[in-house]
Amino acid sequence: MNLKPKILDRYIMKRFMATFFIALLLIIGIVIIFDISEKIDDFVKNEVPLKSIIFDYYVNFVPYFINMFSPLFVFITVIFFTSRLAANSEIIAMLSGGESYHRIMVPYMASAVLIALLSLVLNFYIIPKANVTRVEFEQSYIGNSMGKGVFNRRNVHYQIAPGQFVFVESFSTWNNTAYKMTLESMEENRLVSKLSAESAAWDSTSGSWHMRKYMIRDYNEGLQDRVRCGEQLDTVIALTVTDFYRNENTIEALTIDQLNELIETQKMRGDANVMYAQIEKQRRMTLPFSAIILTIMGVALTSRKKRGGTGWNIALGIGLAFMYILFLRFSEMFVYTGVMSAAAALWLPNVVYTLIAAILYKIAPK
Repeated sequence: MNLKPKILDRYIMKRFMATFFIALLLIIGIVIIFDISEKIDDFVKNEVPLKSIIFDYYVNFVPYFINMFSPLFVFITVIFFTSRLAANSEIIAMLSGGESYHRIMVPYMASAVLIALLSLVLNFYIIPKANVTRVEFEQSYIGNSMGKGVFNRRNVHYQIAPGQFVFVESFSTWNNTAYKMTLESMEENRLVSKLSAESAAWDSTSGSWHMRKYMIRDYNEGLQDRVRCGEQLDTVIALTVTDFYRNENTIEALTIDQLNELIETQKMRGDANVMYAQIEKQRRMTLPFSAIILTIMGVALTSRKKRGGTGWNIALGIGLAFMYILFLRFSEMFVYTGVMSAAAALWLPNVVYTLIAAILYKIAPK
């Protein structure tokens, strides 16, 4: 099979990419209109400057949304574009001209791989940086107080370093203070010291915890323990206030290198929230790959000329694409419930749709 680019390849790729970007512009315009109508009350209530709405939120929201739903856009593009080719008998002309069905797929796959690679780069490095501003904007203006003044974390138990464990009964986002904090140090499976404090306030200047009403107990191998008490104590440990604010939204603002580092740290600490970082990492890899799968499905479904025209093909394509996205979201529940690992759960939709695409592609030339 000759893979050297031909006029046909350039024609299909040009039409593919042009249709893809036009579809993006149309859908993004509709999404922005609906998003503004949903959040207009928050914007007005919080007196958000127009400049911040445009440049801090929507300029960063659009790339995030595009990348999140890029498989849907790719699938709709393939369905619409290929249906038009089939309706105009162009695919029949290609096959009659000596091109095999597999050879016609080459420019489709080249376009899909290009979009997938672009999506990977966006997912790993560019969109996370844009998400920093977007997440800060959402936390400041959307949903009003976003939980300020309440204890948003309770019963936190971390291993912050080998042999060092910290327990916090509750943490307040209102004053960045941990209450009932305990720091335990272990050596050879033996408790050697225990630091307890009624409260510990985060000092952003020194990067330390300012403890109040503390007690330190050193456990000796003999019968006597050493106990020290005081009103105030500043201590630096491998735990910062940022660790209490980690959630699904803030993780979106991490590059792939930062995400990998966070996963390793949370695994070491035994932090149950590590599943959010693992899901985010796998999602960034599975979504771009799905563009290739859905491209194969789209061509296989619409390459034949049908009496009903393109309407039925577009409806079928949108339905299958939305089913994929719902399947991907539903598979995350397997991680939350502990049934499957993040890698297995997030790649499951791609595996299932790969099998479907393989079956459709096999019967399509017939």
